[in-house]
Amino acid sequence: MLWVPGAMSCALVFRLFLLLGLAVPSQGNHRGPTSHLRYSRFLDPSNIIFLRWDFDLQTEIITFELRVQTSGWVGLGITNRYTNVGSDLVVGGVLPDGNVYFSDQHLVDEDTLQEDGSQDAELLGLTEDGVYTTMRFSRPLRSCDPHDQDITSDTMRVLTAYGLDDTPKLHRKRTFVKSIFLLQVYYHDDTDAPGDAIIHDLEITDFLIPEADTTYACTFLPLPIVSKKHHIYKFEPKLLDRNETLVHHILVYACGNASTLPPGIKECYGFDAAFSLCSQVIMGWAVGGPSYQLPDDVGISLGTPLDPQWIRLEIHYSNFHNIPGIYDSSGIRLYYTSHLRKYDLGILELGVLTFPIHFIPPGADSFMSYGLCKTDKFEEMNGAPVSDMIVASYLLHTHLAGRALRAVQYRNGKQLRTICKDDSYDFSLQETRDMPHLVDIKPGDELLVECNYQTLDRDSTTFGGISTINEMCLIFLFYYPRNNISSCLGFPDIVYVANELGEEASENPMENLIVLESIDWTPENIQKAERACKESRQTVMIRTIDEVIENTTGWIPDIIPTPPGPCLESSGGKVEPQDRNPAGFRAAPMALARSSTASPRVCLLTALLWLHGALLWLLLVLV
Repeated sequence: MLWVPGAMSCALVFRLFLLLGLAVPSQGNHRGPTSHLRYSRFLDPSNIIFLRWDFDLQTEIITFELRVQTSGWVGLGITNRYTNVGSDLVVGGVLPDGNVYFSDQHLVDEDTLQEDGSQDAELLGLTEDGVYTTMRFSRPLRSCDPHDQDITSDTMRVLTAYGLDDTPKLHRKRTFVKSIFLLQVYYHDDTDAPGDAIIHDLEITDFLIPEADTTYACTFLPLPIVSKKHHIYKFEPKLLDRNETLVHHILVYACGNASTLPPGIKECYGFDAAFSLCSQVIMGWAVGGPSYQLPDDVGISLGTPLDPQWIRLEIHYSNFHNIPGIYDSSGIRLYYTSHLRKYDLGILELGVLTFPIHFIPPGADSFMSYGLCKTDKFEEMNGAPVSDMIVASYLLHTHLAGRALRAVQYRNGKQLRTICKDDSYDFSLQETRDMPHLVDIKPGDELLVECNYQTLDRDSTTFGGISTINEMCLIFLFYYPRNNISSCLGFPDIVYVANELGEEASENPMENLIVLESIDWTPENIQKAERACKESRQTVMIRTIDEVIENTTGWIPDIIPTPPGPCLESSGGKVEPQDRNPAGFRAAPMALARSSTASPRVCLLTALLWLHGALLWLLLVLV
């Protein structure tokens, strides 16, 4: 059923007749044509395409409102990483006579649309006011139509397109793809900010960005000095507008209070090892991510003897075009308060140790890496009993070859759950994401991180390292209450891997890297290497905030995949020949106004028609 936007006066009149017993068909449990949509994003560089959206995880319905600066057709859908062919696209517009067209479609090639046999999108409103065309509709997260792309908790590549007239056909200059985490869950917002909020900036000042693809710039800065305990409750990037495209990520590491820290700004992982001191990540932002506000009962502690007084600020610059003479003063802005929350936040780093012992062969369509964490030593290394760790949010991190990540939890030898995942990871969108449900990690649980890479465009082995062209496999879990554990990272037995590949292994791990570089990486050898890395005994390196390190060992458990839930059948039915107009689109059964304002005359006429129908119905019932 189409919902026609109207003025407030119309709505009041309709409510009057509803009280008289007029039945109106239900719209279902999705959001209506005027309800507030919590999330929004511009989808193009010129900011002429604006998207609002919201979703209901219980009904598995998502609602979109697309506003485009055009009087022609507009379209919104989901595509994949590699091609727009096969993408779904919901298309609509308002004709010059005020009639609307609206259709659930898919791309059969790069610019040709075809209507789906099953119409799974429901129109909620469609207007054109001479400047903007605005289309609001809802659709299932997972429909039963094979032409519809599922909307999941992964990074989604949102496809949008528009035209200058009412003939839908994709044009490269008016077609855009943007990576968005559509099913983001926020449990708090800026309206919850305490009245005594204080702002403090941690920033690099007037740093000359080198003419290099990758630079990790580090400096050491003091945290705010407070006379009593405070909590940081929010942080956000502080970027110079002209340098936004050069800053890839920003990390804040807590330093031990006994550390001797160098002055100035230098390469984090260069010749001066002092600039790589401090390993406990307490905040993280990466390209594409917004500000982040902690859960209402959790804060990052400031001002107690256990809290750091100094931090290492790390900014990763990606100056791919080697542009000279660019100065930067980016950083992280903190918001903190004396109104304490119930828990102190901790961050646990999981994954594969960032070291050349981690490798990915060239020419791989898919290659899995694994990092194991065993928590049975946590209490011993913590120096005190460790409470259950309640995970509230997470941040995923690989470099350019990364395609997917997941963290899986095991208890007593059995797989318990997938903590977090992204099967459509995008290097350009890395952000702190809230968990849809809190996860409880108990001492003794095992945690496994799996990273999937693709290196079809590479002709040499990729090794673990800090450069963007090297790789990482890391997941940061934000949890409470805080303990003393900083990271828990695994890596395979490289000697075993080399032997499995038929190579003579050395006792020196670094010499085995030379062996891996010289292997003929056929598809068979790629599969053999992946299997060997998974089957080998893993070394697990556990590190505390105070830089105490202990190793243990373990084996990689199998991951049991979670099957997708049932799809939702279409409420729109199949497309019949009589539903088509000459343009090939299902025409709406009524005209929607070219603006959202209905005149009093239209309201009165509509009300009289409703009253007339109601009286006829009553007469028929009485007879």
